[in-house]
Amino acid sequence: MFRFLGRVLRTLWRSLDLLRRTVFNLLLLVLLGALLMTFFHPEPQVPDGAALVLRPSGALVEQTTFEEPLALLSMRGEDGGQTVLHDLLEVVRAARNDSRISALVLETDDLEAASLSKLAELRAAIADFKATGRPVLARGERFTQGQYYLASIADEVQLAPDGFVLLRGLSRYSTYFRGALDALGIKVHVFRVGEYKSFSEPFTRSDMSDEDRSATRDLLDGLWAHFRTDVAAARKLAPEALDGYIVGYRDALAATAGDTAEAARRAGLIDRFSTPDEWRDQLAERFGTDASGKDFHQIDAGAYLAVVRGAEKSAADKIAVLVAQGAIADGEQPPGVVGGDTFARMIREAREDDAIKALVVRIDSPGGSAWASEQIRRELELTRKAGKPVIASMSSVAASGGYWIAAGADEIWAAPGTVTGSIGVFAMFPEFAEPLRRLGITVDGVATAPLAGALDPRRPLDPVAAEAMQLGIEHGYRRFLQVVAAARNMKEDEVNQVARGRVWTGQAAFELGLVDQLGGIEAAIAAAAQRAGLERHSLVWPSVGLTPAQMVMQRFLSFSGLAGSGSPASSGPVAQMLNRLQAETRDLLRWNDPQHVYAHCLCEAP
Repeated sequence: MFRFLGRVLRTLWRSLDLLRRTVFNLLLLVLLGALLMTFFHPEPQVPDGAALVLRPSGALVEQTTFEEPLALLSMRGEDGGQTVLHDLLEVVRAARNDSRISALVLETDDLEAASLSKLAELRAAIADFKATGRPVLARGERFTQGQYYLASIADEVQLAPDGFVLLRGLSRYSTYFRGALDALGIKVHVFRVGEYKSFSEPFTRSDMSDEDRSATRDLLDGLWAHFRTDVAAARKLAPEALDGYIVGYRDALAATAGDTAEAARRAGLIDRFSTPDEWRDQLAERFGTDASGKDFHQIDAGAYLAVVRGAEKSAADKIAVLVAQGAIADGEQPPGVVGGDTFARMIREAREDDAIKALVVRIDSPGGSAWASEQIRRELELTRKAGKPVIASMSSVAASGGYWIAAGADEIWAAPGTVTGSIGVFAMFPEFAEPLRRLGITVDGVATAPLAGALDPRRPLDPVAAEAMQLGIEHGYRRFLQVVAAARNMKEDEVNQVARGRVWTGQAAFELGLVDQLGGIEAAIAAAAQRAGLERHSLVWPSVGLTPAQMVMQRFLSFSGLAGSGSPASSGPVAQMLNRLQAETRDLLRWNDPQHVYAHCLCEAP
């Protein structure tokens, strides 16, 4: 009996081992084939009179981060790939001056996550293309709010006959843990300055504070005003008509017996219906067919970008664009996290490179470690003292520690829909003495001084240590005010009036003197060139280095289309909630400020 079971297990093991080797060998062959095709494929050509096709996929980001292959192959579906905003901007700007491009075609179905400010920058570039008199056409199987905001800039917007245009407005709802923490006996001690510094409130309250509610209402109202104004203007609608569709969506559906596509058409949000084959036939009739005769005359954005960059002549003088994307943490950090040591080293390398004449820091961060933020700001200050201009360009979010970094620049640029400000600091200390006591676990010992062991979460927080931490936080806030006051040529009292942890839109920050100019990344680059006195320049985009294996895998995944192939079923409400909680937990684990002082805001760009 045992010999029989042994033979069965050995056979099963050999079968699994054979399957494993087969799968990995196939993956290796696919990888090698993809690399050969990637490096040796013929140079793409731009057909005369072709339509340029933009199909942004996944999240619209400032800089791609490495996606682990096993995570991509899992069924979690946390990411649907990444599209770099500046790549799209470069493509559209080049097409504007390219007579071979006859039109721009937008297909938004694969766009998953994009902030209002990033989409607004892309819309502005597309509007400049439209100004040349060439058409912009857009279609979607359905339109979420972000997808429609982008598509609405087109001359003609088409929708699938069974599609919808879902405009929900903006919201911010936080999860509050006070009840659960009380039930567990966990105390969270919070030390902060500024009644609007709401990051810690989920751990100390069961609901939103009046200050946070008021500030958030003003922020969302300001952002929504930009959205409705832009969409109404593009669609030649009165803003009130757009409000009527959004607020009265149920009535709009009732009037069409539940036909969501017809409701969108009657509201003036779309121009006509089309199925995918009808869409292709229309484009083929309008722009002609390609060599195969099966599709319309076109070039996609990726191929066109390769052509544009291949034709560029590199200038001797360069401007470095450094992307600060993600939470700010101390030390060396991977792509997607702004490491204090990592980013400071990148700044120093750019400063010491004689070919680089100016720096643009593109900030897309809600903040984090105050220590790391100051470390980065100081390096920017040293760069300015070395005679190289520094321009800060705020993307979707540049708040708290993100604003601290921006204070090191000669000029601060922001988009009207940027989320910024949140000038304030805080610290939190969890205490687990009570839950341990309930389990019968006690802690006892000796110390040589009152503060020795005072920050042991197993013991009640000593009042002397608590007072010392609050004094440190108050000093940190005064230091933040001093940094901003010096950078903005303001008095500390003036800064305090717009600080206290309050978050502002880029438009409001400009009016309050916290921002110098309104504009996107390209305007910031132009400002850097002007300050450096450059008539011609090339751009370099330093980034946190990947290992050779990661670079090979990233190139393969990008080529093969595996990146972001998550399960559609993972986009349900439960999966979204779990993914959000996982992301928040991951961010908390990155908090490593040596003094436990953080300049972070509980904010994200809609």
